[in-house]
Amino acid sequence: NTAKVPPGSSVAVVGLGGVGLNAVLGARLAGASRIVAIDLHDDKLEFAAGLDVTDTFNAGDPDCAEQVRSATGGGVDYAFEMAGSVEAMDLAYKITRRGGTTVSAGLSHPDKQFAFQHVNLVAEERTVMGSYVGSCVPVRDIPRFVSLYQRGRLPVNKLLGERLKLDEINIGFDRLASGHALRQVVVM
Repeated sequence: NTAKVPPGSSVAVVGLGGVGLNAVLGARLAGASRIVAIDLHDDKLEFAAGLDVTDTFNAGDPDCAEQVRSATGGGVDYAFEMAGSVEAMDLAYKITRRGGTTVSAGLSHPDKQFAFQHVNLVAEERTVMGSYVGSCVPVRDIPRFVSLYQRGRLPVNKLLGERLKLDEINIGFDRLASGHALRQVVVM
């Protein structure tokens, strides 16, 4: 909703947790021609490959930004930061092409600040946007999401990772903190 990605665009998603993986599905639904998945954890990159992303890159590689820019001919049209870290936002900004848009949806600590070269913003005519809950309007969007799911166009069931019992909730929080958890559901 926030970026209004047009069909044929190239999209990168930095951070493949629950929100990031939903952004991958959203990019596919929008008709993105290229979807680049980026994360620190290879297991999440492998999972994203099963969602038909076109490229995967490990954010821990010191040359990650250059690799993405090289593979995409100068960067992507839309880069989405979904990890809630300044490092992820910095990477998303670096891989956004001239005239492209960087969207941040991850929530970092209030003391954290993102700095960038002002000249790049102006000279490369880039856009930087914030997005809270994907600019979702529940009364409008939830019925649409349900319809898309029922028609097989929004396969959110593919994102369901692990089911935990209520007494295993602390295990779930530990997995979440480690960065390895996908979508976890607590069953009571």
